[in-house]
Amino acid sequence: MEPVTQPSSKAVVEPPQPVKSQSPWALARRKFFRNKVAMISLLFLITVTALSVLAEPLTMPVEQTAKINLTQMSKEPSAEHFFGTDKSGRDVFARVLHGGQTSLMLAFTITISVITIGTIVGATAGFFGGWVDNALMRFTDFMMNFPFLLFVIVLKSIFLESSTGTLIFVISVLSWTGTARLVRSKVMAEKENEYVLSAISIGCSPAKTIFKHLLPNVMSTIIVQATITLAAMIVAETGLSFLGFGVPINIPTWGNMLQDARSPDVLTSKWWIWMPPATVLTLTILSINFIGEGLKDAFNPKSNR
Repeated sequence: MEPVTQPSSKAVVEPPQPVKSQSPWALARRKFFRNKVAMISLLFLITVTALSVLAEPLTMPVEQTAKINLTQMSKEPSAEHFFGTDKSGRDVFARVLHGGQTSLMLAFTITISVITIGTIVGATAGFFGGWVDNALMRFTDFMMNFPFLLFVIVLKSIFLESSTGTLIFVISVLSWTGTARLVRSKVMAEKENEYVLSAISIGCSPAKTIFKHLLPNVMSTIIVQATITLAAMIVAETGLSFLGFGVPINIPTWGNMLQDARSPDVLTSKWWIWMPPATVLTLTILSINFIGEGLKDAFNPKSNR
């Protein structure tokens, strides 16, 4: 009689599947989404931007915000005027939204220009080195010597009818130097890695090496720098407009609204004229700074926040 073979009681154990590692961008995105302060700030910034873009359908055409209405001067907030009216009888709520549209448009446009110029100059100087680096950095140092406020005041005095385009050009030309120096230092450290040397050894052109291999690996630094620049540009535009050297006074901006409300009687007894633009301006700058801090923590591999 043949012996009966008992089935083995041990189950076949399959080897564990390797855990798929996430990319640095995916990890940074997860860390950023977990940052509650940064997410609230991002939501607030998106809301303010959306309301500013939709200012005309929500309130009135921008031309009507400049019309003086003597019968509605300095009216307190009501159902007809949510934020009241200013000394000229203009609706403060409509001017806050239209002013946000102008201020944010200027800030975003200048930031894109500054980051683009600074990135190109800094990446070129850091990648090539030698006399190219020396020439570009000396030119950067030369541009840093221009006193920003004095230059804008002189230009405003020469071109009395200066427009928002002039202001964008002047601020962009004078504000890219810090970004260029930052990108240059990051590119100089990154170009010594093996993947860059491999790209050069197989015949990649300098432009392809910079834009396809180098810049994607320093993009986190550029993004954080962009948020810092965006907040600084809002402050710069508001300060220049408040001093009378920024956007023409007939165009509503947060800075122009604060300039109109700087009289003692408005500051002491007519809070609704200056409080809304000042509050929105302050919260917008704070939200951008919190977003920048969140991005900085998200891209920092040593951060556990």
